[in-house]
This record gives sequence, C-alpha cells and structure tokens, in this order.
Amino acid sequence: MISLDEAVTARLESHGARFEVLVDPDAALSIKRDEFDGDLEEVIAAEDVFEDASRGDRPAENDLEKVFETTDPLEIIPAVIKEGEIQITAEQRREMQAQKRKQLIDTIARNAVNPQMDNAPHPPERIDNALEEAGFTVDPMEPVQTQVDDALDALRPVIPIRFEEVTIAVQVPAEYAGSAQAKIRQFGDLEREEWQPDGSWIGAVTFPAGMQNDFYEVVNEHSSGEAETQIVKDKDDLRTR
Repeated sequence: MISLDEAVTARLESHGARFEVLVDPDAALSIKRDEFDGDLEEVIAAEDVFEDASRGDRPAENDLEKVFETTDPLEIIPAVIKEGEIQITAEQRREMQAQKRKQLIDTIARNAVNPQMDNAPHPPERIDNALEEAGFTVDPMEPVQTQVDDALDALRPVIPIRFEEVTIAVQVPAEYAGSAQAKIRQFGDLEREEWQPDGSWIGAVTFPAGMQNDFYEVVNEHSSGEAETQIVKDKDDLRTR
C-alpha cells in the first residue's frame, strides 16, 4: 500500500450516493485507461471504500450492493476509478507536477545527447533551465513517457538535442571479469560477449547515450579502473582497444 500523502481521491456519485477511494495518481490514470496490470493492493492507501475519505465515513452496504453488486473493496475500487473522477488538491497538483518534472528531466538526461558536442550528454540542470526558457509546462496527470516528445519539441529551439543510443565495447582483465561483467551486462542490451583464453572478458553493450558517464563509473568501479573501453561506431565492428 501507499501512504495517504501519496494518494489522490477518486470519486463516483451514483444512485444518490457518493463513493471515494484513495489511490496512487499514476495508477489511477492507468486503471482509467485500462492499462493497469499491477497489484491493486500496492497502489491504494486503504483497502476500503468511503463516502467521505477525508472523514473516514463509509457508505451503507446496501448502497454498495445496489451500485456495484458487491461489497468487496478490491472489486469496487477499480470501478470507482474508471467511472468516477480523480480529485486532487492544489497542493497535490503542485507536488505531482514537481515530481513529474524531475522524472521527465531525468528521462531526457539519460537518453538525450548534444549532437554539436560529439554526442555528449546534457546535464539535468541544462535540461531543466532549457525547459524553463521554453516555457514548457509538465502535466501532473499524464505519464512522463507521453510527455517526452512534446518536451523535446520545446527544447530543440533552445538547445541542440536528440535521443541517441551508444554501443561501447569493454575489455575487463581476468582479475575483475567475474563480478564486473555481471554489472556491465545489466546496463543495457548486450550485443556480444567473449571470454578470452587468459580469463579476461570482452563485451559490447548498447544503452542510451546520455548514460555514458554512469556507464564509465560502473566499469571503473568494478575493474579498479583497469578495464579498456571503446565506442563502437559500427556494430559489425565490435573490437576493443
């Protein structure tokens, strides 16, 4: 379950009665769009249906039966969300907007590069400032992924930016190969790997270009800085230096 501070209220009025449930805002939108495939109990703040959630008042059982033909909260909660309205306070809206803005900036920073600077990543601060300059407003009620394209359209007149993937080949000495390769292969899509006769490991991983600095940190941390890396320009040529 989530905390009450994280929840928003979904409200349905029907047959002269009011029904309210407390749910995670993103999950509520997914449920409303028939896109939710998670565990309902993990995204609600209470396994209960209220007449007034702020006071903790509950509706009469006969009202639940009349409207939903059941008194089981886990069956009623999705129905209230789908058929009702999602209520948020001004403070909740501000908090959700700030959280979505941070998630949007992090997503863009992980995936985007500066094509005028040899595809170097854009720092989150630069993206944040550029969004501000572009006057882009994050919608707190929309998933981050559906706002990325609009944000990029707003950013392009302000900073040179594009989404890019990079493939980096790594050779890890035998001393570190066992543990290092496990971390490296988790970083993205493993294009190729090869164990050498001397026990060293060679692998090539593709991932969002904006995460290059994070990748090098992982490689250096798990190889004591002794691994060799090379950006692969052509995936048919997966050689390390």
